[in-house]
Amino acid sequence: MVLVIVVAVLALLAGLLANRHLRPRLITADDNEGMAVKDLVGPLLTLTVLLLAFVLVTASGSYGKAEVASRGEARALDQLVETAEYAPAAQRARVQADAVCYARAVRHQEWPAMADGKGSAAPSVWSTDFRRAFGEVQGKPVFGMLVAADSKRSEEREERLTQATASIPSAIFWFLLATLTLTVVALGICLPRRNNRGQLITLALITALLTTTLCIIRDVDRPFGGIIDVEPTAISEAERQADRDFLINHTAAELPCDTDGDRRRATT
Repeated sequence: MVLVIVVAVLALLAGLLANRHLRPRLITADDNEGMAVKDLVGPLLTLTVLLLAFVLVTASGSYGKAEVASRGEARALDQLVETAEYAPAAQRARVQADAVCYARAVRHQEWPAMADGKGSAAPSVWSTDFRRAFGEVQGKPVFGMLVAADSKRSEEREERLTQATASIPSAIFWFLLATLTLTVVALGICLPRRNNRGQLITLALITALLTTTLCIIRDVDRPFGGIIDVEPTAISEAERQADRDFLINHTAAELPCDTDGDRRRATT
């Protein structure tokens, strides 16, 4: 970091010194002629576009990983429910009920929290209960399959929570905003003062495009909140299937959680 700053400053000083002392010896024409402001705006605009494109690709990659993790978690949960069919009746019912409650907790509590880059402790209540149920079938062939499916679910959830946090540091975002501002101002300075309707419209369009790109970057970098977000469609489907399997031999009243995935309080 320090090296980059030092080299940039030295390059700027070298350019200014060359302009002051070397240029008069090389140029014989009028010294007032040279690069105009509009000649310097071109590279600045190119730099701004390249930076926005690079950061947009990075943010899009984070969004894609979040969507893949969400689907992977739902598939692992569905596999866990299907594997529980090979367990004894008591453990099968417990795992299926916990799967329904886990999916509800993810959908109703953790999903809204991820809009702010946070998680929720509610799903962990049911993942802990998974392991307790697994302990009751330890030593049986189904034990290894249940543990493998739950490990996959845990990994996908961890990846989902990781992608919920912004992948682009705030410093980079503010740098992009400053670069955009400087570019637009520089373009405005280069506009003619008269007969400039076409140029004004073009500047407005360029400003709108650059601003929209930056807004998209900001939105996509937070894949679980905003306009472009990952919906809990996959986990909702996993919940529906787990609920269907559980209700084959039980009633909804036997589920240990409410509709939001919170554990029911014991009634006397």
